Amino acid sequence: MITIDFETFYSQEFSLTKMTTEAYVRDLSFHVIGVAVKVNAEPTEWFSGTMDDTAEWLAGFDWANQFALAHNAMFDAAILTWVFGQKPKAWLDTLSMARAVFGTQVGGSLRALTEHFGLGVKGTEVNDAKGFSREDFTPEHLAQYGEYCKNDVELTYALYAELNRSFPVVEKKLIDLTIQMFSNPLLELDRGGLETHLAAVRERKEHLFSSAKITKEVLNSGAKFAALLESFGVDPPMKISPTSGKEVYAFAKTDEQFTRLAEHSDERVQTAVAARLGAKSTLEETRTERFLEIHGRGPICGALGRLPIPLKYYAAHTGRWGGLDKINLQNLPSRGDEGSKLKRCIVAPAGHVIIDCDSSQIEARVLAWLAGQNDLLELFRDGEDVYKFMASAIFKAPPEEITSEQRFIGKMVVLGCGYGMGAVKFQEQLRAKGFRVDSDRCSHIIRQYRLHNAAISRWWIHLNSVVENMLQNKPVQVDARGVMETTPFTGIALPNGLFLNYPELRKEGAEFSYKTRAGRSKIYGGKIAENVCQAIARIIIGEQMLEINKKYRVVLTVHDAVACVVLEGEALEASTYIKTCMRTPPAWALGLPLNCELGVARTYGDC
Repeated sequence: MITIDFETFYSQEFSLTKMTTEAYVRDLSFHVIGVAVKVNAEPTEWFSGTMDDTAEWLAGFDWANQFALAHNAMFDAAILTWVFGQKPKAWLDTLSMARAVFGTQVGGSLRALTEHFGLGVKGTEVNDAKGFSREDFTPEHLAQYGEYCKNDVELTYALYAELNRSFPVVEKKLIDLTIQMFSNPLLELDRGGLETHLAAVRERKEHLFSSAKITKEVLNSGAKFAALLESFGVDPPMKISPTSGKEVYAFAKTDEQFTRLAEHSDERVQTAVAARLGAKSTLEETRTERFLEIHGRGPICGALGRLPIPLKYYAAHTGRWGGLDKINLQNLPSRGDEGSKLKRCIVAPAGHVIIDCDSSQIEARVLAWLAGQNDLLELFRDGEDVYKFMASAIFKAPPEEITSEQRFIGKMVVLGCGYGMGAVKFQEQLRAKGFRVDSDRCSHIIRQYRLHNAAISRWWIHLNSVVENMLQNKPVQVDARGVMETTPFTGIALPNGLFLNYPELRKEGAEFSYKTRAGRSKIYGGKIAENVCQAIARIIIGEQMLEINKKYRVVLTVHDAVACVVLEGEALEASTYIKTCMRTPPAWALGLPLNCELGVARTYGDC
């Protein structure tokens, strides 16, 4: 194992706080001041020289047959691979490992983590290096900086030893796969397609401003802007004013409900929100511009137009990946949307195709399996249309007579009501999809779901007692299959060896809550059900990704989908293999019926 840490030039304007990792490393101003390397347990070495000298020094290590370890390895991997052309056997990352182990409890910085374990003290010399090129350092200053970098390497090495005591091997492989998607990418960008799309987006934006009547008067009036959102079928977000104590519109830059609307599927909403926030561009326009900038910065790994995939391992409490580097590939427009034209600008290399395989209804299947809702499991296992069966129960009609609109409501119920959703929230979700259903009818729909899924409803009740047991540090089985149980430190042990943590769990009155980055979050049976189902689904997808990656390069994962790049001539064989992987449950989940949908195309948007 080789532990590595780069020290690079940064300034007030040229830094990772102002730029994405990809843009920073590939900028003309980028250069390495020095690098520290530790081979296994040997003493750490420091080197500082010209970029050519550094390349020659790094080439003296056997990277291809070694694991590389870093803290925030996405950064070091980009430098080592893109700038110096070295590709380690695999990457290990203490930042990613700590995120999976601690979540938000300790913090992700090397300083916070080493202090938590009592491993030593991280220096502050980097703060004095702002604006210094390598040539600006005196020999004494450079030597001091080298000691600082060597200390970081020793701390990273010691931190890895602590985190690795019980860290699952399968998760280390997923960390490596995530970093490889960024540092050694295969997907490419179609520059011509991006330019055409950008022109169309800008033209459409101007048309939307005009047709939607987004004037200064509308933007400056809370009531008129709220009316504009309502005309688009969006309920204006509300909040309680800290000064008056009354309910007011939540239209500020600091209102998360409002800023989330900037990623709404309706471009009219995106445009209106962007204008209200004073933004010059819509999300689609900005992201297309960033893709063009990535293409324009030149080759990566010897190929022009490569798209590094920046994903944050263990971004969510439940272990799901998140988007990074301001292009968030986790929320690209879905297939069929006008915005999916952007996805068509993401293409396979010449002679290859993209295979995108999406796990079908995985959360609903996991929910039924964990809760012991065996009749629903049988419908999934037999390949029945579970949405029609749910609609049949709601509308009192045979499945074969269910209309497309009724089936859609059945789909909304199956996919949305499994975590204890009530009638009011369900009515809001239907309204957001363009369905106006009165409150009595929504209450009837919720009753029918719970009546026909009694095991799931009982599981919510059991999970309420699970929260109580976690608080009292009493081990208890979480699910009907026995794959999870509570642990003595207010968490749930998952089948991959990691945990769902609920730090500082406490009870106030009848309500339970735990500490999060944003403050405190309520927890109850339905929420636990959502957490564990998402966590289990993510574990399954992760194991399937690794199985697929044994034969075909996995280049992207979005929610419950896995994308690969394969040779055109191997598309049929690869499709068969990938479908088999995605339909096979892990050894610990026997009896869980899985299924998938698969698309093959030259472009990601056509899969």
